[in-house]
Amino acid sequence: MNKVLFISGIDTDAGKSYCTAWLANKLMDEGKSVITQKFIQTGCTDQSEDIILHRTLTRQPLLPEDIDGTTAPLIYSHPCSPQLAARIDHREIPLEVIDQSTKTLSERYDYVLVEGAGGLMVPVTDTFFTIDYIASRKLPLVLVVHGGLGSINHIVLSLEAIAHRGVELHTVLYNTYFDSDPLIAEDTRAFISRYLAREFPTTQIFDVPRISI
Repeated sequence: MNKVLFISGIDTDAGKSYCTAWLANKLMDEGKSVITQKFIQTGCTDQSEDIILHRTLTRQPLLPEDIDGTTAPLIYSHPCSPQLAARIDHREIPLEVIDQSTKTLSERYDYVLVEGAGGLMVPVTDTFFTIDYIASRKLPLVLVVHGGLGSINHIVLSLEAIAHRGVELHTVLYNTYFDSDPLIAEDTRAFISRYLAREFPTTQIFDVPRISI
């Protein structure tokens, strides 16, 4: 069956693009056809820089769906939250355009990995957040976490929001890139595992190493 997974993170710089590419590589190594999509891209004009990074990290050229805009249907020029970027560009954020792109891609590939913009509570409008999109479309969520200083606070807040909205937490990806302090990293990784075992016992967790380009 075609499957759509939404990838978000505990903060803007958690490494979502990197981890999205890692997951794409993992699924392709398992024999699946996979394509990545950008939920809403800000800070660009013609093409999504995150999609370009995905292709670099998965050792692929730009795909036809990248060139015709299907994988990044909404691009705004200012590098900020979607609601502000849309206001700056004097444009709307038509979510149905994203829905249609995802549907098109899901008909062509086994997996569609939709990378979000920032964290779960990034506003799309004043009253609608990224996590609301995930919940309303009933998309399984892949959450990118890390062991940097202060990350446990962001992780727990994110997990509580996920539970509150009834979102399916499919997978947690622990990004090892931020493991500069081994003591903090080891404790954070163990803390996440214990928390998931209690609150999300069916959720998988994987360590994401550096990808060699």
